[in-house]
Amino acid sequence: MRDHGAVTSPTPGPRTPALSAPRLIATDLDGTLLRDDKTVSPRTVAALAAAEEAGIEVFFVTGRPARWMDVVADHVHGHGLAICGNGAAVVDLHGGPGQHRFVKIRELTVPDTLEVVRILRAAAPGTSFAVERTGGLHHEPAYPPLHLDPAKSVAPAEKLLAESTESAESTESGEHAEGSAADQPILKLLAYHPELGPDAFLTLARRAVGDLAAITRSSPSALLEISARTVSKASTLELCCQERGISPAEVVAFGDMPNDMEMLAWAGASYAMGNAHPDVLTAATGVTATNNEDGVARVIEELLAARATA
Repeated sequence: MRDHGAVTSPTPGPRTPALSAPRLIATDLDGTLLRDDKTVSPRTVAALAAAEEAGIEVFFVTGRPARWMDVVADHVHGHGLAICGNGAAVVDLHGGPGQHRFVKIRELTVPDTLEVVRILRAAAPGTSFAVERTGGLHHEPAYPPLHLDPAKSVAPAEKLLAESTESAESTESGEHAEGSAADQPILKLLAYHPELGPDAFLTLARRAVGDLAAITRSSPSALLEISARTVSKASTLELCCQERGISPAEVVAFGDMPNDMEMLAWAGASYAMGNAHPDVLTAATGVTATNNEDGVARVIEELLAARATA
């Protein structure tokens, strides 16, 4: 299922949930569920399994692309659905590493991507870009090696996207081979600046781009993540909850960076990690321990203990 993010932005949910009886746990990965060494602690694995035994659904909600979800592949169990790319895709992880299946895709269109590139080139000279598609990453020559895997192709962003447009036209006439990069939806545009501070770059980009696209960040560097205008972790989580008849008041969410803020504000109960970006504290209803201190597991344990005594 593909769409262009044409849904309304989520509205904040009630902030007085029955904490002893949540129906869904939504957790970020890096800096939240994962320790700094990118492992899932035994305590956290046990807490996730206990939550599912109690009938609570677990969603991983991350900025990572689907192919980087191997880090939690051994701990999928029942919670096999993940929201990836900051809400650009819902992925079924049950097939194991490399076998994920896209359930929902909320793509960024080529014309909007080209316009954002044009705007940011003018507003922040020196910006380099990468294009994240369902099949992999494509980036410019100046874009630094910030990711876990090599690029599928390297060229100026305008050329990458112009080729996509040309290929799409060829596809319509039957001249283009199915399965190439041009057939793959754009999940995110990534923009990196070598000199600006991360928050300064985010502020500048949001002001310049306006409501043409959604811009956030999760990296400690000046790397921005750009999605279709109404796409966020929160809006896609809201869609998934609506499909299940789950209200915001029945959701507990965890996060640590600006790309988590809308989700934390939407969920009935939400927790900023002890290591969270200062702005994240304003969106959450509570604070837990750091990711290295198993902050997510601690809250889950408390919720399950409260349910047992209710």
